[in-house]
Amino acid sequence: MAVQTLRELLVRAADTYGEGDAFRYKEKKNIVTRSYLDLKRDSEAFSRMLAKKGMEGTHVAIVGSTSYLWVVSYFGAVNGGNVAVPLDASLPKEALCRLLERAEVSVFVYDAGKKETAELAKEKCPSIKEFIAMEELPRILEENQGEYEKEVTPDSLCTIMFTSGTTGESKGVMLTHRNLADNATCLDMKIPPRTVTMSVLPIHHAYCLSMDILKALDLGSIICINDSIMRVVKNMKIFQPEMMLMVPMMIETIYNKLQDTPLIPKKLLAKEVFGGKLKTICSGGAYLDPDMVTKFAEYGITILQGYGMTECSPVISTNLYWDSKEASVGKLMPGCQAKIVDNEIWVKSPSVMMGYYKMPEETAEVLEDGWLKTGDLGYVDEDQFVFLTGRKKNLIILKNGENVSPEEIENQLSKERLVKEVLVREAEGSIEAEIFPDEEYAGRKRIRKIEEKIQEIVDNYNKQVPMYKQVHKLKLRDTEFEKTPSKKIKRF
Repeated sequence: MAVQTLRELLVRAADTYGEGDAFRYKEKKNIVTRSYLDLKRDSEAFSRMLAKKGMEGTHVAIVGSTSYLWVVSYFGAVNGGNVAVPLDASLPKEALCRLLERAEVSVFVYDAGKKETAELAKEKCPSIKEFIAMEELPRILEENQGEYEKEVTPDSLCTIMFTSGTTGESKGVMLTHRNLADNATCLDMKIPPRTVTMSVLPIHHAYCLSMDILKALDLGSIICINDSIMRVVKNMKIFQPEMMLMVPMMIETIYNKLQDTPLIPKKLLAKEVFGGKLKTICSGGAYLDPDMVTKFAEYGITILQGYGMTECSPVISTNLYWDSKEASVGKLMPGCQAKIVDNEIWVKSPSVMMGYYKMPEETAEVLEDGWLKTGDLGYVDEDQFVFLTGRKKNLIILKNGENVSPEEIENQLSKERLVKEVLVREAEGSIEAEIFPDEEYAGRKRIRKIEEKIQEIVDNYNKQVPMYKQVHKLKLRDTEFEKTPSKKIKRF
């Protein structure tokens, strides 16, 4: 029977995998494990604690880095009939307080790094009645052990997730239990139970929460928690994951490091870097150069490229081992329909959000008769594979009537190693590229005249494309572009 709520997902996982490891993580020099039954018991204790405090049916914000206690707080909140509000721990305290107010949060759960945010919230956020430090949770959970069951309906609001858009104010995406449960369980990826994964992405992200946690629990995976982005390679050697989720920027950075280590056979090098057992990387969150799929295959690693957005819980399509197409972002998920309206992809599925929290006008702009307007330009072929060509809001319309996708040009220029970051825009009727060069790479390759080399790269690109797609203005910058929390360049 299909799982329709996150409580059903957790109960089924606990019944199936019991005392088997659900999580592994480091505490100082020790590896700590927590079982599927531990997660069920501890999350029910969290639900009991909220009920005792009279906090049932409230909005519960959770702020902190990925941890077992973060996951316990999340399941404890949503399975107790509350609404979880995962927030980006990297945001400044003032920005976090604004989101706490906008989401009408009553309970604030925070880790040790967010004590200052909690202090400010006590002054600025009168709606918050309970403050819970994660470091106090082990004691609190012990005091509230016991079964707890609350009826949760599939279409009740489960989570409010704030987007980190490249333009405009962030929006609170309202996702139901059905939305999240369907997205995490509808596709059989033929991944064996007890597969070891390692979570490296921020857990407040829909991609990480849905795939690294919900999907992994449904599969009976062993989820290893990376404690720092600076220790990814070290932790891969410790945990020896077989499968990981990454964003393209991370994949490209790792590939460049592999390229900078010569004289070692590729598959031996991959074993050394990735811990010896990594077979699969799932890529999402942004565009990945299809060449990366081929390049990683040389190291014995399969990359499965997917596509999604928070508003769709989040996965819309994905490639699979046995069912993929080059340059595609994958086949539509089961139950997901798509249609093309003025070159824009619209989708309809059980995973599509309720709307934006307390933003009716913005909701009406993107939802029409159950269809979600993705804002992405592209097409879907006869086999239901999705191909993207750009973002609707970024489209450059030139004076001659030609439409140009800046992402298409950015993707081509980014293939050059010297081009670390690039943003393409319209400037006074022509196309301009602003580039942040990779000076470290230039130093290693003894490229002294960086500006001339970048101009040569642009000139070579221009020779291969029609006049209307050519770059006529070039700007170099000496600092990185400002980015969203999901590491996408902000477009102003």
